[in-house]
Amino acid sequence: MATRTPARRVTGTARGTSRTGRTASVAAPTRRAPARSSSGRSSSTRSSGKGSGRGSGARKAPARRPARSGQSWPVRAVRGLYLGVAHGLGGLTRSITKGARDLEPEHRRDGVAFFLIALALVVAAREWWGISGTFGTVVHAVVAGTVGLAGVAVPVLLLWLGFRVMRHPERGQANSRVAIGLIFVVVSVCALVAIAEGTPAPSDGFEALQDAGGIIGYLAATPVVTGLTEWVAVPLFLLLGFFGLLVVTATPVHRIPERLRGLYDRLTGNHRADEAVDDDGLALAEGVSRHDGTDPAPRKKRTRKTKAQRAAEAAEADGLDEYAGDEAFEKAATLEQDAAAKAAAKGPRGKATQRVGAAATAPTEAVAAVVPDEPAPAPASDLPPMGRAEQPMLDGDTVYLLPSEESLGKGAPHKTRSAANDRVVESLTKVFEDFGVDAQVTGFTRGPTVTRYEVEVGAKTKVERITSLSNNIAYAVASADVRILSPIPGKSAIGIEIPNSDRETVVLGDVLRSSAARRTEHPMVMGVGKDVEGGYVVANLAKMPHILVAGATGAGKSSFINSLITSILMRATPEQVRLVLVDPKRVELTIYEGIPHLITPIITSPKKAAEALDWVVREMDARYDDLATFGYKHVDDFNSAVRAGKVKPLPGSERKIAPYPYLLVVVDELADLMMVAPRDVEASIQRITQLARAAGIHLVLATQRPSVDVVTGLIKANVPSRLAFATSSLADSRVVLDQPGAEKLIGQGDALFLPMGAAKPMRVQGAWVTESEVHSVVEHVKAQLKPVYREDVTAPAAAKKQVDEDIGDDLDLLLQATELVVTTQFGSTSMLQRKLRVGFAKAGRLMDLLESREIVGPSEGSKAREVLVTPDDLPSALALIRGETPQAYDQDADGGSAGGGPSDPYADGTDGHAPPVATDYHDDADTDPENGWR
Repeated sequence: MATRTPARRVTGTARGTSRTGRTASVAAPTRRAPARSSSGRSSSTRSSGKGSGRGSGARKAPARRPARSGQSWPVRAVRGLYLGVAHGLGGLTRSITKGARDLEPEHRRDGVAFFLIALALVVAAREWWGISGTFGTVVHAVVAGTVGLAGVAVPVLLLWLGFRVMRHPERGQANSRVAIGLIFVVVSVCALVAIAEGTPAPSDGFEALQDAGGIIGYLAATPVVTGLTEWVAVPLFLLLGFFGLLVVTATPVHRIPERLRGLYDRLTGNHRADEAVDDDGLALAEGVSRHDGTDPAPRKKRTRKTKAQRAAEAAEADGLDEYAGDEAFEKAATLEQDAAAKAAAKGPRGKATQRVGAAATAPTEAVAAVVPDEPAPAPASDLPPMGRAEQPMLDGDTVYLLPSEESLGKGAPHKTRSAANDRVVESLTKVFEDFGVDAQVTGFTRGPTVTRYEVEVGAKTKVERITSLSNNIAYAVASADVRILSPIPGKSAIGIEIPNSDRETVVLGDVLRSSAARRTEHPMVMGVGKDVEGGYVVANLAKMPHILVAGATGAGKSSFINSLITSILMRATPEQVRLVLVDPKRVELTIYEGIPHLITPIITSPKKAAEALDWVVREMDARYDDLATFGYKHVDDFNSAVRAGKVKPLPGSERKIAPYPYLLVVVDELADLMMVAPRDVEASIQRITQLARAAGIHLVLATQRPSVDVVTGLIKANVPSRLAFATSSLADSRVVLDQPGAEKLIGQGDALFLPMGAAKPMRVQGAWVTESEVHSVVEHVKAQLKPVYREDVTAPAAAKKQVDEDIGDDLDLLLQATELVVTTQFGSTSMLQRKLRVGFAKAGRLMDLLESREIVGPSEGSKAREVLVTPDDLPSALALIRGETPQAYDQDADGGSAGGGPSDPYADGTDGHAPPVATDYHDDADTDPENGWR
């Protein structure tokens, strides 16, 4: 037993062998020879099956160790000194590089730019100004020896690269292309210079190479000149240099004339007349009209049409070019997609994903280089401008100008990475290592509010092991608002969303100027915000077709409503979109009072809001009648046919048929409406959401109390699109989204957007529009046109007489019984039998009906019932039984405006039949004139 134990330990590894040998020599010197022989036997036995070479190596290994252990003390001292200096330098380097990792990417990029500029100054000091000394000689030897006489242009090249890195950080993705093009240009120039100087060789002296094309020119020109002569080599290198210039400038060959013409126009300040340039200086995209009647006539090519083409055109003459139902899959939300990113094979994660290396020892050192993700503005030839479009009105003599895009400000550039992201990657990696989870952070996408880190698990590792670490991850990153997605939609990875310590503000102007918004001219497109990948998100209200917006107080609901309305005002004319704004809070939407898009003044009374919703139902029915009469399924098809002159009035009708505008109903607070008239409001909303999509009527419902009594099941079932801001509880999140998640949002515009057809909600940062920008847009549209209101929107229906179902056919008898009981002030069943000549059962039923309408009191045995209505109130009681509205005091009856509307749209009190509202005696004496707060 004693002899086997050392032998077993020796044959493990090399480290174990040496350690066992030292132990045997110190502890038991008399047993050293047996142990060595035992280990030798073991080693030879194990190596016999693996070849004699390995076996001999194993036998020679113990022979070297005594020589190593017997080194003299000077050698050991030098070795220890070398290891000490190496460890010290390594620790110093690691400390410096660790501090460099904490630098912001912008500082690193600026450091590279300054280094290039400093290097350009050093080279220029020797090549241009000829400084002497050893340093100058070394610089000249390196530069001239490499590129020869072309070293004179090296400072210019370095200066251009340095200023390019500083001025255009968003062009970092083109660095590889520029480097390849510069290599071609440098090789071409050096080779041409070498050929011009006679192609000197290194055997002729190093100074001859420096005065020619350097070592690069020699290596490039010599083989070509030797094999093809100088007459062929010169054109080849000229062609190579020209190709490198095209690569640097990203110019295809077929666009060379266009680029030269553009360069000439930029230098001379000319604008060619054949280019379609809009008022704001941007060229219109192909196929986009000016909308002001100044478009040049298109050139028609004479082509002979075949018989089949003429037959097809004749068959399509009575139909439309396209219908609203031609699209197979409609998407309500549109994400910004860069065409250049599609062409470049960036991988399945897209250009916004920052890659993280897989090295376990230093996971954050392998993070990919910073690539700014700010989408470059689209060329003017590809995207139409957003503002300054002109749209003629229905009367034909009024031109409506849309607000300029300059009315909305620009935001700060988007960051794709910061030092905080690297620290979070380190924290996540450490959590996985501490708990023994086979997972690694492979990348992250930084959004304006949160950053989503992508985690891939190893084989045989459950996803639940990652999700169960949510509390530990929150503790490691020092944030309570951690949200885990398992998996990320469309990716085989787990997403961990962690709020950014430096949040960004998403402005509405940037969203509406994005390529996602400019690629469509639909008037109902609104700016939503940015997603977690930094891409802009826009949504088409016509495809939603209705949306429910909910969130706690201060979460960003009112800001979203302002962004929605402002988006409509920026893109649509009153001919295209009409608005019905319901503002029970009286202060949120008053800024939009008087805009021409309104079809009625802003509604603040909940009862009048219920009447307006009832009018919307009647308008929907009227539109469906026209669609059914003329044979169209959607209002867009009907409008296209009207504009094309394919819809004619019916014979004998004097009606003038005009296109229907989109009707957008915005309810800022649904809870107030549901408290005043829940049945009427819910019934109207149910009918609108069920049927109004094809009629061009769309509903936006907003509430800060997403409870089941406000957002009922009938409303949720018919509103497919949801936008949930931060909620106060999990129950509220389930009411809005039918799933948890909104309770973990961090507020201030952070939301979960679930458009129609989406499987999972996307996290977005809502767009922000300042009140100054809203005022600017509103003043512009108010200066274009005056509003034209419809008086029947808030007016109750004329024939609104409904007899209660429990009365049935006994209305006349009940009216006679009411008149008899009230005039005699005696409520007796036997009296009704005698006076009305009815049986006891009928008289008892009439008395029960009178009791249910609070005309008589409850039964008191054999005594007559108490009459609760006086003879003076008899007309009101009779009108109530008939289903008519009782005559009472109404503020609109006094002091109406000339147009028939109320002089003060906010003077109808709280229930529509109250006495005059008390006068406000606030004189602004104790109000700060700067900000309006006390």
